[in-house]
Parts: sequence; structure tokens; C-alpha cells
Amino acid sequence: MSHIQVRDDQGVRIISFNRPEKRNAFNLEMYQQFTEYLIQGEADNDIRAFMFHGTENCFTSGNDIADFLKSGELVEEHPTVKFLFCLLDLKKPVVAAVTGAAVGIGTTLLLHCDLVYADNSAKFQMPFVSLALVPEAASSLLLPLIVGQQKAAELILLGEAFNATTAAELNIINKVIDDADLLSFSLAQAKKLAAQPPQSLQASKQLLRHNQAQVKAQMKLELVQFSKRLQSDEAKQRFQAFLQK
Repeated sequence: MSHIQVRDDQGVRIISFNRPEKRNAFNLEMYQQFTEYLIQGEADNDIRAFMFHGTENCFTSGNDIADFLKSGELVEEHPTVKFLFCLLDLKKPVVAAVTGAAVGIGTTLLLHCDLVYADNSAKFQMPFVSLALVPEAASSLLLPLIVGQQKAAELILLGEAFNATTAAELNIINKVIDDADLLSFSLAQAKKLAAQPPQSLQASKQLLRHNQAQVKAQMKLELVQFSKRLQSDEAKQRFQAFLQK
């Protein structure tokens, strides 16, 4: 069974992460599938919006560390890198519904979504420094713009988890929704977007994201630093300790 599942509903492409035995951790195959479904959805005129969600108890616990360490250099064709730039370049709007853990890429990908909703179980975390790495997905640029410089430093340098109420207060998510209603509410919002005039919708998204060239440049800078950190002794020690747990 595929760990990335897709279905289309009234103009909304719904992409779900379904690898519960690994807390929906992304491996290379999942990044490849995710990217393909996004590219297909962008090219399909019947698809007007995207929606992302995880399983009942988890959005995603981030990268599958063991898989990621075997994946080779973070070059342009690397599945993770292709996914990041595909997400950045999406013209159609994206809604995310977050339940449970949203770790690493599980939090940073939300910075590229247009509407984000979470239930009370959601826990966000960016533990890059704790793993002797640096932020990715242009979060080192986007997060300070959203939450302010000091708060961004706290979230990234300490890497501590925070709940949905805090995420809403910081404008990382739009709203906290009751657990039972999260998916239906998020899908209803995505369908509202899909019902809007598509060219106007996409042009307005582009205007709102007027700093995309800067975001892309920052993403590339992060990848250079991330690659260096991956090869460092302190990262190797942290990963070894993590995998032994």
C-alpha cells in the first residue's frame, strides 16, 4: 500500500500521509510520490486547490532518519530537494490539517501552505539544531517574518515542542479546530478556495508571496549549510544516538 495517498473531491486534491507504523516519517519514495501528485495536480485544470493531512494521531514525525542518511548528496535531483522546490513553486493554494506530531519538515512545510488548521493534539517542533543540523524549507527566512526574530530564534535554536494554541497565537496556523471536526472543516475551506475564480485565485496567491525569489535563494543557502552539517562529526554522533533510541 502506498504511504502517500491521493483522492480528488470537488476540485480539491487531498494528499494524505499514511505510514503510521513510522509515525508518517517521510522516506525518499514518499517524497517522490508527493512531488508527482503535486505536479499532476498543478497541470490538471479540474484541480483548483490542495489539502494535506496525516493519520488520526500524527501529521508527520519528519524525515525517516535512517533512510535520509543513505540518500546521498542534497543535489537538485534529490527527492527531498525536488519536493521542497515544487512546494515553493505551487501556483494553486494549499490547506493543511494537522493532528498529532508535526516535526521538522512537518512544521516547516506548513510555512508554504496558504491556510493551516490544527486540532488540540497537534504538537509542532523544529529540532534541527538538536540534531546538529540547520533549518530547511526556507524556515530561517519565513519563520522570523511570521513570528518575529526573537521568537523564531527560540523555536529554532532551542527546538522545543509547542502546542496548537501557541502556533495559532504566533500565526503559524490559522485556527485551532475541535478534533472531530478538523478534517471536515479543512476540506470545506479547501472547497471554498476551489470554488473561487481560478486565475484570480492564483494571481492573488502570487501577489501575497511576492518574495519568492528571496525565499528560493534562502532555501538554497540552507541546503548548502545542511549538507555541510550532515557530514560533521557532531551530526554523526547525534544521529547515532537518535537511531540507537
